[in-house]
Amino acid sequence: MKLNELNLQTEYLNSVDNKFYQLLNATSLKEAFLISYNKKLCDEIGLDYSECETKEFIDFINGKKILKGSKPYSMVYAGHQFGYFVPQLGDGRAINLGSINNWHLQTKGSGITRYSRQGDGRAVLSSSIREYIISEAMHALNIPTTRALAIIGSNHNVYRNPFQAQKGAIVLRASDSWIRIGTFEYFARSKDAKKSLTALSDFVISQNYKHLKDDENKYEKFFYELVDKTALLLAKWQVYGFMHGVMNTDNMSVSGVSIDYGPFSFMDYFQKHCICNQSDIEGRYSYNNQPYIAKWNLFVLADCLSIITDFEKLKQYLETFFLKYEREYLELMNKRLGLDITLSGDKNLDLIIRLLNVLESSKIDYNLFFYKLSKIKNLDDFSSILDNCIEAFHMKEWLQEYKQDLLLDPRTQNQRCESMQKVNPKYIIKNYMLQEAIQKAQEGDFTLVNDLLTIAQAPFDEHIEFERYAQATPIQFANIKLSCSS
Repeated sequence: MKLNELNLQTEYLNSVDNKFYQLLNATSLKEAFLISYNKKLCDEIGLDYSECETKEFIDFINGKKILKGSKPYSMVYAGHQFGYFVPQLGDGRAINLGSINNWHLQTKGSGITRYSRQGDGRAVLSSSIREYIISEAMHALNIPTTRALAIIGSNHNVYRNPFQAQKGAIVLRASDSWIRIGTFEYFARSKDAKKSLTALSDFVISQNYKHLKDDENKYEKFFYELVDKTALLLAKWQVYGFMHGVMNTDNMSVSGVSIDYGPFSFMDYFQKHCICNQSDIEGRYSYNNQPYIAKWNLFVLADCLSIITDFEKLKQYLETFFLKYEREYLELMNKRLGLDITLSGDKNLDLIIRLLNVLESSKIDYNLFFYKLSKIKNLDDFSSILDNCIEAFHMKEWLQEYKQDLLLDPRTQNQRCESMQKVNPKYIIKNYMLQEAIQKAQEGDFTLVNDLLTIAQAPFDEHIEFERYAQATPIQFANIKLSCSS
């Protein structure tokens, strides 16, 4: 399909009162140019690749070209940021363009909106590259996420401190929803809260929970399903060692996907209380706390929905969150370890808990451990793992216990490894890799951006030419904290 043939839909504008959004056009970047586009998402949207290499495509992302059906707008929302309620936030640098094939398109870095507060409405090259690549990496790991269709750069100066300019960029993002728990918080505090929340809930259900549209208990069941989706999402985050960094309620999607990538990180060496956001002084959003914060955020949503539903029912269902989370976590970890949960049941949970302690003391790269484990052909030789441990004694003990559990499994080691390799990628996108790509990009070389996109989209492939990225993160770059503007 040609760019001019796309017909975007803006159902949100017809679903809620105009006080909840601002119609506006983007403020274009100077001398914009294409950095990269995502062929896989083009396929899902139905856009011809050749269209992405045209000036019109750049103009579309840069706000100079409005597609058929599009009415660009920014949305208002509220949110709890680090536990403190902020009554008005919103799309301070994002503009919604409309939806196509169930993908809601949005540009990030498109200039000042009504909700920018003291911000400049811009996104810098570094953070834009990070989001562009990580969203595709998450998708390839089967972790529900927003996506990215393209990224453009510019010769537009953006200042994050008074003395140093960075270049502005825009990511064309796509999601099945851009509605957040914080959106419900804002609507719940409006003068006509019941009417507004009903309209917002109906919109979310029409977009993401269509099967509930005519259900008499649709609002309660929407919440129940979101609890289940969020439990699965957090289990996948924890299993792969992903840290979001800013789990504010305005950064939590009501469709149950990962949203708003800031100071994120995949675990380098394992630390239960690892903090990836340098602004998170108290560790509210540490790795270990993420499931608890997810439940807390869902409680906030339940409180908002109490205006149109039975709060006690929502609260009661929310109590199932950790049961669902732990079940999903255990199932996924068993798959990563090649264990048959039907043979040893809850015994595996004890083995996994001990493994986490051993991983922390061993100082072995977290995901490298699982990849190396999936390559073990001889259960009498774990040297490929032990050689990657800074302290190997406890790991050696654990591996012997693990070996005894495997002997209960009738599968051959080759069969087990084949199964493990489907869930243990060779490549995990780490922050030091992204920083390499960013440094090259700042010098005008975008080759590594596209190379990392290729790796991110196929993390289970060999990519022999990038073998060094399959090794442990260099210790000087491991578990580094980042800023929200990274």
